[in-house]
Amino acid sequence: MLYALVRLVLRHFEYKYGISIPYNTEIGPGLYIGHFGGIVVSHEARIGRNCNLNHCVTVGATYGGKSPGVPSVMNNVYLGPGSKVIGGITVGNNVAVGANCVVTKDIPDNAVVVGVPGEIVSYKGSGQYIINTVV
Repeated sequence: MLYALVRLVLRHFEYKYGISIPYNTEIGPGLYIGHFGGIVVSHEARIGRNCNLNHCVTVGATYGGKSPGVPSVMNNVYLGPGSKVIGGITVGNNVAVGANCVVTKDIPDNAVVVGVPGEIVSYKGSGQYIINTVV
C-alpha cells in the first residue's frame, strides 16, 4: 500500500515540475538540475557523479538504428539546455554538451560537443560548467 502511495506522489511531482526521472534510474551523487521543466531520463540510463542537467534535456533509449540501447553518462558531464543523448552510447568523463545538441555516438573524455548531430569541437572539457560537485 505504501509503495503505491509513494509512486502516486512521484507521478504528481513529475507533472507538477515537468521532470521525469524514474525512481529506479541509476544516478551518482551530485546531480544538479538548474531549471525545472522538460527533463526526461530513461529508467535504464546511467548517470554518473556531479552531472548537470539543464531544462529540456532528454537522456533516452532507442530500440533500432545504429546504436540501440540506453546511454551511459559518466562523471562531471554538463548537458546544455535542449540537448538530447539518445541510444546505446557512452558520454565520457568531463564532457560538455552544448545547447540543442543531439548526441548519437560515443563521446570521449574531456570533449566539447555541439550541433545536430553532435560533433566534437574541442577537448577543453566541462570544468567551467560543473556546479555543485560532491567529492
